Amino acid sequence: MKILAIETSCDDTGIAVLQRKNNRFAVRSNIVSSQAIHQNYGGVFPMMAKREHQKNLVPVLTQALREAKLLQPLSIKKEIGKKELLTIKKILAKEEHLLPLVVDFLQTYKKPLVDSLAVTYGPGLEPCLWVGINFARVLSFYWDIPLIPVNHIEAHILVNFLNRPEVTFPALALVVSGGHTQLILMKKIGAYEIIGETRDDAAGECFDKAAKILGLGYPGGPIISNIASQITQSPILLPRPMISSHDYDFSFSGLKTAVLYKVRETSEKERKSKDFIANMCFAVQDSIIDVLLKKTFAAAKNYNIKIPTAKPSKILDSKAIGTIILGGGVSANQELKKQFTATTKENNLALLYPESKLSTDNGLMIAVAAYFRPKKIAWQKLSANANLRT
Repeated sequence: MKILAIETSCDDTGIAVLQRKNNRFAVRSNIVSSQAIHQNYGGVFPMMAKREHQKNLVPVLTQALREAKLLQPLSIKKEIGKKELLTIKKILAKEEHLLPLVVDFLQTYKKPLVDSLAVTYGPGLEPCLWVGINFARVLSFYWDIPLIPVNHIEAHILVNFLNRPEVTFPALALVVSGGHTQLILMKKIGAYEIIGETRDDAAGECFDKAAKILGLGYPGGPIISNIASQITQSPILLPRPMISSHDYDFSFSGLKTAVLYKVRETSEKERKSKDFIANMCFAVQDSIIDVLLKKTFAAAKNYNIKIPTAKPSKILDSKAIGTIILGGGVSANQELKKQFTATTKENNLALLYPESKLSTDNGLMIAVAAYFRPKKIAWQKLSANANLRT
């Protein structure tokens, strides 16, 4: 079984080919094109990201199929039939930059030997989602390959199951990225309950805005993490928003504001010094991780996250009684993983998190999710859902 998966929920164009054979996954390819253009603006502009996706999708598909050894040129260029071309033009009516690239690709290469197509349909930036969806709809129509819609947040969780034995449920997932911070109770694959989420800024968004205030560039998370790693403590103490609230919700807008006020009350010379910037980066990261840790492990305790039988899951330590799962771009943060690893051990729990390259948006996570949730849909019925819930 081979799945060709497409991801365009924000500013990363991702396409992957995943094969399932002999009860194992084989990653045939996983290509991501990141839109560096947004670094000049300190954030992602949806319509600009949409145009970049239109330019990137066909080259990324070509590279992904070539790496997967599934790209087969036609002996001679084949004209697309009039009726088929009319349908393709209708599907891509709002994707003017993508249309000629797709037509040329379909006239140049054979249908690849894949069993299913998968594509992110939400949540995300709506203009970006539609580019990937319309691209997948064209391929599904022209190649007559079944189409599987994938929930982006669920994919961030399920990528952790790549070539790992079955996880015992219930489990607790923390999805933390630029657009989302959610605590999700997993009763089983496909049965989820959001028990906590951000009321304003997501954790990754707070990293980005704090970095912008400090003049460090975009995306802010990796920059702040790198600078913070250069010191072991900071004299600056920032607030931990909602850390003592009697729920599992988050709020990071107040932390961003505290960073802004701290910078404003500091002299221009001092706030540009390496020491001040390092201390601020450490303090921002420390505050965010403290909140994520306390909320997650309070939820694990109160929701009784443990193995319901005497037989432990194969992936868990023999003494472990439950599993915490991390997902999303912020889960690549080294200090976050270090502190979560230590705290899970202290609480006799197991921890799963993806490789750093699979923490950020990519096509492979969409393919894995499609494998575990293979609900197919007719290409005509698929549409974007920017506010899709898990």
